[in-house]
Amino acid sequence: MSQVQNNSSVSELLSSNSGSIKTARKGDEDMQDRFLKLLVTQMQNQDPLKPMDNAEVTSQMAQISTVSGIDKLNTTLEKLLADSDARRSLEAATMIGRSVLVPGTGMQLENHAGIGGFELTEPVDKLTVTVKDSAGITVREIDLGAQAAGVGTFVWDGMASNGNAAADGQYSFALKAMRAGKEVSSSSLAFGSVSSASAGKDGALLEVGRLGYVGMDAIKKIF
Repeated sequence: MSQVQNNSSVSELLSSNSGSIKTARKGDEDMQDRFLKLLVTQMQNQDPLKPMDNAEVTSQMAQISTVSGIDKLNTTLEKLLADSDARRSLEAATMIGRSVLVPGTGMQLENHAGIGGFELTEPVDKLTVTVKDSAGITVREIDLGAQAAGVGTFVWDGMASNGNAAADGQYSFALKAMRAGKEVSSSSLAFGSVSSASAGKDGALLEVGRLGYVGMDAIKKIF
């Protein structure tokens, strides 16, 4: 058996197995055994006048180690992902019954109180909340004054601009944040209570009343 033929055999073996990264551990061990047998045979039958170069042997060993290492790495990552999903599902279950703030503009007025939230990327000199009814008509404007950066909440007392109490029901709100006379970015957050948790394609999902289903990553604040 010539050195060229043996080198070809080893290369073919590596090529045929490199695509099977997700095979079982036993298959991986069998592949290593076959590789080592071919390598030993190759060394036993090498041309004495042209012995194998140490760098070549090292390179071939590195190739088989890389294939094996990737397989073990993938197995470890799959286990870590499974453990992470299990933890997130458990965390989602503990959220049932808790109140949260999530991205949204809806606000439920009940017993003369409506709760909403906001998120600011920078401090502002003035933050104004405009409350609108289901028809889009402005019911009340609330001046929250200066606010620090981050997540905050506000409570609407249910009173309309005309001095009358607004009827309980679903409303919406918009924000206007000002700093040094210029409007800056702000995000509206809706308030709701978590009623159930379920597994979704991209992780655990929480059902937040009228706000529907949201992912765990969407929660900005927990009460």
